[in-house]
Amino acid sequence: MRIPLRWLSEYVDLTVETGELARRLTVAGAEVGEVITTADWEGVVVGHVEKVEQHPNADRLVLATVDSGSGQLRQVVCGAPNVRAGQKIAYAAIGAKLIDGHTGESVSLKAAKIRGVESRGMICSEKELGMSDQDEGILVLPEDAPVGKPLAEVIGDTVFDIEVTANRPDWLSVL
Repeated sequence: MRIPLRWLSEYVDLTVETGELARRLTVAGAEVGEVITTADWEGVVVGHVEKVEQHPNADRLVLATVDSGSGQLRQVVCGAPNVRAGQKIAYAAIGAKLIDGHTGESVSLKAAKIRGVESRGMICSEKELGMSDQDEGILVLPEDAPVGKPLAEVIGDTVFDIEVTANRPDWLSVL
């Protein structure tokens, strides 16, 4: 069973570091098989979509103007059906490390021309961030997410993968 530490911290005060907590749980009988960090998003920050316009050379693409908190607005070509002005999103700048949707490998984002228009970054889906297999649209963040803050600090987490034995079904619950 996977237990996110943010979720666990809603029930108990976590006063020890992650490695020590994993050790203590294992000693107590709830073996931590793996410690997974979900916040390995170098170069990805919270962005704000200022405006969305139709791409001049493509029906299914739009041009999104994104504020990444750097003081400059960036134009991003996006094909996601759920991108809207006013949204807080995961913005990957040029050079950011993302997951290639086809190979699953980590790749560095480069500037690209898409149908004749330069895209200065990417608005990311959960799949591109390695969070899930969902890639039907972009990841929309809560309205109170601070623009320019690294995504890892906003939604990143550490997850314990607890190896549940047949005699302890109670370990299938965070409570």
